[in-house]
Amino acid sequence: MRQSILFTKTQKEAPKGEVARNAILLIRAGYIYKEMAGVYAYLPLGLRVFRNIERIIREEMDAVGGQELLLTSLQSQAVWEKTGRWSDDVIDNWFKTKLVDETPLGIASTHEEPLTNLLTHYASSHRDFPLYIYQFQTKFRNELRAKSGIMRGREFVMKDLYSFCRNEEEHAAFYARMKEAYTNVFKRVGIGEQTYFTYASGGSFSKASDEFQTVTDAGEDTIYIDEETRFSINEEMLDDEASLKKFNLSKEKLVAKKSAEVGNIFPLGTKFSEAFGLMYRDESGNEKPVIMGSYGIGLGRVMGTIVEVCADEKGLRWPHEVAPFSAHLVRLGDSETVLTAAEKTYEELLRAGKEIFYDDRKGVSAGEKLADADLLGMPMRIVVSEKTIAANAVEFRDRMDRRVSMVPYGEVFARIGT
Repeated sequence: MRQSILFTKTQKEAPKGEVARNAILLIRAGYIYKEMAGVYAYLPLGLRVFRNIERIIREEMDAVGGQELLLTSLQSQAVWEKTGRWSDDVIDNWFKTKLVDETPLGIASTHEEPLTNLLTHYASSHRDFPLYIYQFQTKFRNELRAKSGIMRGREFVMKDLYSFCRNEEEHAAFYARMKEAYTNVFKRVGIGEQTYFTYASGGSFSKASDEFQTVTDAGEDTIYIDEETRFSINEEMLDDEASLKKFNLSKEKLVAKKSAEVGNIFPLGTKFSEAFGLMYRDESGNEKPVIMGSYGIGLGRVMGTIVEVCADEKGLRWPHEVAPFSAHLVRLGDSETVLTAAEKTYEELLRAGKEIFYDDRKGVSAGEKLADADLLGMPMRIVVSEKTIAANAVEFRDRMDRRVSMVPYGEVFARIGT
């Protein structure tokens, strides 16, 4: 992409009324647009990051046998009443509306009920299970506070996967595979080192759950980490002696850290399957309830957390696999010599299959272009100027480690990932 045709522009000042670092940087860099508190639009560069996160998650879900579908946002009251969760006293952040004939509708914040209900039409034999079904779907939650940028939204996209197994052993085996899949996701998006597997309360879903918490000052949670094992426990479970004993944890060895939840997995048991009659007949013809699990990742929350963990004082710093482009080619100067050399470099990189963001803007100072490159945060910056042309080289900068070097022109292609 050529920067001259990008309709968004960078901003020097932080947006008024925004306090979250992730939102401030993403808005200044033109990645997102704030519609209202907790509601953000993803602009071209932001959407490329978002899609890369989605791709990584999809690859890991497919690798464990997941099947993707897309459920509806509008939900029937009757479906949710089967589990008693239609009431605002049970789920207090519903958005609800009505049809013109006054029929109540819910705008889904989660999908355990509708998917379980759907499966009663398609699966009833032991041969139909296990099933692992997931989606990427927009959720709506009436959050009382939305001050964490895209890390806590009233409208957001979640990957939610639901497992349907025949017995506890089958469920436990898949649950362990999902722990590994989530670990892979967070490594690939660039926050694996800062992310801890965390034992936590299950809230309204189950007695306990497992969270993936990323250490960051922007987090709303506190976790207690055993740094030797990298296992952690949520603050709400710290005084539960049974939990400490179960995981052989000593309070004296635990270190408190601020953190943000980037993913969670819940054992659901038979609560939902029994409510909807999702049963299967075993080999002997006996009916048994399906064992369920729930596994969620908020894509915007992951994107915002990457910003909080990786950004520096100059701007964004995207890990390679989620970056909107592999490299930012910056042309310094508008002379015919520089223009020709930069265009040649751009075209050759494209032919080599590299994803390049090219700052071809005319009349923009070198200082402004370099500051924009820092703010936009591509993993690599390639500068073409009169100085580099004279040396038959380009100036190459790695945004993560900040090293700058002159690289012979012929070697630049090997330095850039696809």
